[in-house]
Formats: sequence, C-alpha cells, structure tokens
Amino acid sequence: MPPTRIVTLALSVLLGCTALTACGGGEQPAAGSSASGGTGAAGGLIAIITPSHDNPFFKAEAEAAQAQAEKLGYQTSVASHDDDPNKQSELIDAAISRQAKAIVLDNAGADASIGPVRKATEGGVPVFLIDREINATGIAKAQIVSNNSQGAQLAAQSFVEAMKSKGNYVELVGKESDTNASVRSKGFADVISQYPDLKQVAKESANWDQQEAFTKMETIIQKNPDIQGVIAGNDTMALGAVAALKAAGLLKKVTVVGFDGSPDAIAAVKAGEMHATALQPAALGATSAVDQADQFIRTGRTGKEEKQSIDCELVTAGNADEFGVFARK
Repeated sequence: MPPTRIVTLALSVLLGCTALTACGGGEQPAAGSSASGGTGAAGGLIAIITPSHDNPFFKAEAEAAQAQAEKLGYQTSVASHDDDPNKQSELIDAAISRQAKAIVLDNAGADASIGPVRKATEGGVPVFLIDREINATGIAKAQIVSNNSQGAQLAAQSFVEAMKSKGNYVELVGKESDTNASVRSKGFADVISQYPDLKQVAKESANWDQQEAFTKMETIIQKNPDIQGVIAGNDTMALGAVAALKAAGLLKKVTVVGFDGSPDAIAAVKAGEMHATALQPAALGATSAVDQADQFIRTGRTGKEEKQSIDCELVTAGNADEFGVFARK
C-alpha cells in the first residue's frame, strides 16, 4: 500500500474513534468501577442466589429481590445453593459465564464463600451479599445483614421476662459455618448470663432445620424433662421445638422464643405456642441490595458503606397483627 494511503487510513480511524468518544462507542467505566459498573444504563441480568426456598425467610428475600430487579428493568435468574458451597460455586460460575450485571447472594458459608465472591468480582460481576456476611471485606460491594446482635438481645430480654428470670432452659443453635449462628448465640448469652437463676441444661446445633430441631428436642426432653424454656437461633428450629414439646405434653409449661419473624412463627405466637420472635426484615435487605446493585451498574458506585445492618423488631402476642411476611404491614 502506498505511504500516502496508509496515512489517510490511519487518520480516518483516529477521527472515527474521536467522534465516538472512545473506540467501541461507549463511555469508559466510572473511576473505581468494575468492568460491569458505571455503564450509565440499567438492564441485563441480575442473578439471585440464596439457600433453599423451603425456608420461608430465604423464599421471601429471593422473591423481594426478583420483584425489585424486574421493576427496575432487569432480567433475573433465581436459584438455590442449598447451603452447599460446591453448588454455590457452580451457580456463581454460571452467572459469570452469562455476563450477569450483578449477583445478589445469601451465601453458603462465611469462609467457603470468599473465593467464589472474589472470582465473580475479578470477572467483572459485582456481588451484593444479604443476610449473611463473609469473613472478608473489600471483595463484595455490599454486605447487608440484619442487626443480629440487637435482635438476639431483644429476643433474650423478652425470654427472660417470660421466664421470670429463673428456670432451666435449652438453646438451639444454627449452622456452625454461618456467622449469624454465633452472633445470635452470643447476643442471647449477653442478656441471659446476667440472670444466675436461669440455668442452661442443654445447647445443641440443629443447623437451622425444623426436623433436626424436633429430633434434638426429643432427646433433650428425655434427659431433662424439667425444662421451662427454649430459645432458638431461628424460627424453623423454634417450631421444631414446639412440635417436640407438644408431642411430649409439655408445651403449656415451656416458654419458646425464636428469631426471624416468619409467618409460621407469628401464627404460633398468636396461638400462644411461642412467646416471641425477633423479626428480621428480609424483604428490606433484599430490595436494598438490588437498589445498590442498580446504582453501581449505572454509576460505578453504591453510595453506601460495604457493611450495613438493619435493626430487628420484637413480635409478641400484643403486636403480632402488625406484621406480614418478614415486614410490618
């Protein structure tokens, strides 16, 4: 090719790029944004990944996130990792391969989830955590959780009052890999330990599961028939305890307090089968995550700190009618 034509062609390419602001015709990502952040327009796929929807809490947060994302103009995919870190990794890999604009994740383990979240972030897919934190910062764009310590202390104080500050009690603890389990247990202890006449006769993990809680309580009741209270790290385990106590003919003598504010637990509170539950606003946390994902996609920033907490509310027979599905009516 003659030199004159080479110069002319190069100049044409340069002018074409200049007219489009940048080669490729799009704006550059905002400072500090990932490859998928700061495009200036909503749209695309938001992947929503949670534990099993058999638990009404996880079902509620997934549905709230999906509704908000679709309201804002996104496509959604909703899946459950069933608290299996390997399945979670596969779902995150799928979201990356589908070039999702963001992932909203209720994770499968505080340590096991660090690697997959980092992989998504490095692959240009920002991750917004809800309900459960991971043991790392600076990887996810947001970690939005209920104030588990505050909620646990609310529940424990109500438990102490119902127990009249004395008696034998049982604590049912959640999944050990979930930081919420230890935070809630510590919150219970911070309050109950101030009352020496309250004696813990058993403390068992039921892994957030109702059937496991039922089985564990059956064994505990056989060894400790003289119990006056049960405090559980979530409502699913509390309801398992209620079923075991009912089967043993002891429910009317035992105070049961849970955590989550599930519709079934609120129904049990109204029926007098549970004394109280600490409601964590699942829908609010999920919709906040989607709003922040949308903000990040459009501007490259969330406008929020990474670590965020939402206060819980105590549900008792006196105010149970004021609450719906993990939220005030």
